[in-house]
Amino acid sequence: MPGEHDIDDSGALLEQVNQALQDATPLRIQGSNSKAFLGRITAGEVLDTRSHRGIVSYDPTELVITARCGTPLAELAQVLDEAQQMLPCEPPAFGDGATVGGMIASGLSGPRRPWSGSVRDFVLGTRVITGLGKHLRFGGEVMKNVAGYDLSRLMAGSFGSLGVITEVSLKVLPKPRQCLSISLEMDADRALLRLAEWGQQPLPISAACHDGLRLHLRLEGGEGSVTAAHDRLGGELLDASFWADLNEHRLSFFDENQPLWRLSVPNNTARLALPGRQLLDWGGAQRWLKSDAEGAFIRKVIDEVGGHVTCYSHGLSDCPFQPLSGPLMRYHRSLKQQLDPQQIFNPGRLYAEL
Repeated sequence: MPGEHDIDDSGALLEQVNQALQDATPLRIQGSNSKAFLGRITAGEVLDTRSHRGIVSYDPTELVITARCGTPLAELAQVLDEAQQMLPCEPPAFGDGATVGGMIASGLSGPRRPWSGSVRDFVLGTRVITGLGKHLRFGGEVMKNVAGYDLSRLMAGSFGSLGVITEVSLKVLPKPRQCLSISLEMDADRALLRLAEWGQQPLPISAACHDGLRLHLRLEGGEGSVTAAHDRLGGELLDASFWADLNEHRLSFFDENQPLWRLSVPNNTARLALPGRQLLDWGGAQRWLKSDAEGAFIRKVIDEVGGHVTCYSHGLSDCPFQPLSGPLMRYHRSLKQQLDPQQIFNPGRLYAEL
């Protein structure tokens, strides 16, 4: 289903990569650059993917869509919406021009993630330009075709450090028949206890956030199950736009002039004694922290509960992502060596050693 703006510009991207390999010039891969605040500061010649765009194929009956990397995320969402389908992981855009390639490279997921899965879980296959100057296809367009499947998924969250993602095939799902959002007045400690209790019950919860004063829930599914859950839980009706505002960091919490940290902790972790303000997302498994505390102190607290930390304030930390153990770093280096031996793709974006 090609559109008037669809362009296969993979040849030009491959040519730029091969020229960079010949000249030993690092490349800074980007689409709209809407996720530039994540990761270490890196230098290099810009490789802009936005010229390579368009929906390559989409069969709603097969629940699979294939798109080029420069395709605007908003365009992908519109095409799916017209067929009453969606990407369940709700990837945030953080900007009007966010692209499909940037969605995969950053690997970020929204409020539904604990109940539906992450971006990585919906990747079926990719086409990638490697650091060997080859344009290769990994995986397939259906779940049963698993050749190269894991390598495609490794691209999710790689921040362009392993290659240039030129095309991706994604599994999609039908939109729920009924969606209702409610708000309940309770403190954070009680909210975490109730969420742990509800997690053991067949409630159609697809998002849960505590903003410091109230617990917000999204109920999705069949009309009967959503209505029954609402009758049981009670609460005030909440505008559904809350979840998009949370996902895109448009809530007033994110406006505060303090560094932003993303805390990922095991499910059912109690409220953490950290300086600053916290917003609980993903039913408490993801927590946003606005704090002036030292990064080392925050990491120590989170390490003690078995979680990890990401700094969302650009340039504040030289290691914004969770530091890797020795064995994990060796795996990362080995993978980087196999796919990008000259280390020209986004060098140092994830870690200084890469």
